[in-house]
Amino acid sequence: MKRRRTTLLSLAALLGAALTALPAQQAGAEEAEQIRNGTFDTGADAWWSSNVTAAPSEGRLCADVPGGTVNRWDSAVGQDGITLVKGETYRFSFAASGVPEGHVVRAIVGQSVAPYETWQEASPVLGEAAGSYSYTFTSPVDSAEGQVAFQVGGSADPWRFCLDDVSLLGGVPPEVYEPDTGPRVRVNQVAYLPAGPKNATLVTDATEKLPWELRNAAGATVARGWTVPRGLDVSSGQNVHSVDFGAHRTRGTGLTLAVDGEISHPFDIGTEHYERLRRDAVKYFYPQRSGIAIRDDLRPGYGRAAGHLGVAPNQGDTSVPCQPGVCDYTLDVSGGWYDAGDHGKYVVNGGIAAWELLSTHERALTARTGDPAKLGDGTLALPESGNKVPDVLDEARWELEFLLRMQVPDGQTLAGMVHHKVHDEQWTGLPLLPSDDPQKRELHPPTTAATLNLAATAAQAARLYKPYDKAFAARALTAARTAWTAALAHPAVYADPADGTGGGAYNDDDVSDEFYWAAAELYLTTGERRFADHVLNSPVHTADVFVPRGFDWSRTAAAARLDLATVPSRLPGRDKVRRSVVTGADTYLATLRGQAYGMPYAPEDNRYDWGSAHQVLNNAVVIATAYDITGASKYRDGAVQAMDNILGRNALNISYVTGYGDVAAQQLHSRWYARQLDPSLPGPPEGTLAGGPNSSIQDPLAQAKLKGCVGQFCYIDDIQSWSTNETAINWNAALARMASFVADQG
Repeated sequence: MKRRRTTLLSLAALLGAALTALPAQQAGAEEAEQIRNGTFDTGADAWWSSNVTAAPSEGRLCADVPGGTVNRWDSAVGQDGITLVKGETYRFSFAASGVPEGHVVRAIVGQSVAPYETWQEASPVLGEAAGSYSYTFTSPVDSAEGQVAFQVGGSADPWRFCLDDVSLLGGVPPEVYEPDTGPRVRVNQVAYLPAGPKNATLVTDATEKLPWELRNAAGATVARGWTVPRGLDVSSGQNVHSVDFGAHRTRGTGLTLAVDGEISHPFDIGTEHYERLRRDAVKYFYPQRSGIAIRDDLRPGYGRAAGHLGVAPNQGDTSVPCQPGVCDYTLDVSGGWYDAGDHGKYVVNGGIAAWELLSTHERALTARTGDPAKLGDGTLALPESGNKVPDVLDEARWELEFLLRMQVPDGQTLAGMVHHKVHDEQWTGLPLLPSDDPQKRELHPPTTAATLNLAATAAQAARLYKPYDKAFAARALTAARTAWTAALAHPAVYADPADGTGGGAYNDDDVSDEFYWAAAELYLTTGERRFADHVLNSPVHTADVFVPRGFDWSRTAAAARLDLATVPSRLPGRDKVRRSVVTGADTYLATLRGQAYGMPYAPEDNRYDWGSAHQVLNNAVVIATAYDITGASKYRDGAVQAMDNILGRNALNISYVTGYGDVAAQQLHSRWYARQLDPSLPGPPEGTLAGGPNSSIQDPLAQAKLKGCVGQFCYIDDIQSWSTNETAINWNAALARMASFVADQG
């Protein structure tokens, strides 16, 4: 499981300022003010300023902000020495203006010392007339070292910032968070296939069947029927009915479903949206690239400077040292994809993501409904487009080259093993463009899991790139063999679960599945008996690998099983392998049919996992593969139906894919897709998958707003909710795989 932390880079840390303030009063059960001199009636006592000229003016504090700064925290005013009480709710409010209008202030409550955590932040756009702003949050910690700061840097031009009536009032009643779930009839807000399944879910207290109507864009009824009462849905705690309107196969736009006095969000019946989503889900990866400038002509609105190439303030990834005591060399580990909303790059997550993109292409080569031209050369508008290589392979290669660079060089201890990850020495704050990251980068120790990820993905790459670049294919296969040999020699080198500062730990102490996966890919590429023997002798080979939570970076056996079942080979007992996939699909299909929201995902004890949205999709991949094996329509329909949940047919009535659906996730956790915090930055690209419900709600925002949440309700669309609303490369790889499958069924 990934554990991330949003942190504030305090002015003390960044600027070396010696900031002092008077002691704060202790917050109590009754309302208590934590800010001293928030009305500036006694001048600027208790307030500090940094890189601004600040002074009282007509009962306010006004600061002349210089132009030419890069980061918000390059100029600021604030107050330190604030005491916060864990579990107590605070109202943070102030009045502010900016001349000229349109400038942004980043207003934060956070920690003034390491690790500089942020507990509340907002970034309002200021007008010339003073506006009033108010935010409520619950403190996740006890701290006597709190800080309120107004960060005003990052502007090319000078401007004037004025502040008044600053308050941090403790002991206020906590706000009750009630998500706006919209109409009680929940549909796929994007599109249903004309010849595919069409299902919806109605939330209602009614226990008897109810009439429904399908209406076209003009409001005319084009189909009728009756709901099917389903009773209490455990995943949501709601009483629900199912609606099946699959008999209506006429294409249309702007249709709605009317039932029980409610009208659904509009949707289409057609295939065009899935062709677009197929491309957008893969186009997501280009702006995630490290080590290359993102061209605005290729991704309008997303152009940015290259990150981590050693251009100040970056320290860069071209010559990265190990953590102290790990090694005495440096490696060029530039390139690759930023893993998620931070600037880290992780081999185990990069491995499964690269595999799933490569498998999207490989399925197109082998499946009855596949068409490799759909993601072929020129389809994704990449810098490499036009090189006569499928664009999906060009994109995957950007990550593969990085994975190859993470291998320990010959002559070194653990030669052939692979470093687990590379990221910043400390966590960075939001927002922060990759090119503005000033922190030291470090290589973390090699692990067996990372080594086997390289062995698996490089072996797969060797067979898929051979028609286009024989030299690269040979290099990849050599690296895969080297990694395999190194893993056999060091079969139990695990990531430290405590190594989670500056990046996720990605620890995994069972690599039997990775050995199985790597052996499978090496066998499918080489046909060599030694790899077949390892596959056949592995206890994983006959185990049930299609578990309720689905496959992921730490559960990779299913990746091996799916490829062994679909990539042509002479593996003894291959028919049994194929039957095992079909059996797994039957289990997921039964789960889907047993849930009123149509999900092939029902985690134990209704405990939704981190990234549950992509686990729904990966379970659907197994069902889709059963269709590729058998041609049975029930598997096709089940896989297609699973997409409904991701695109709006869920308890929250939200599409977890940005840009798709009337109500879609927008504020994903990311340091550079951070429009919520900085209007000059973009939001996530269309076709980005949000993490989705996570019962563990590890971040402070989710803990404050979602305490006691049930299953599907453990999600909030906010940039600060990194445990429910992050973006990640392996999640989008699952979306790309399933979007491509559904598009192929059109």
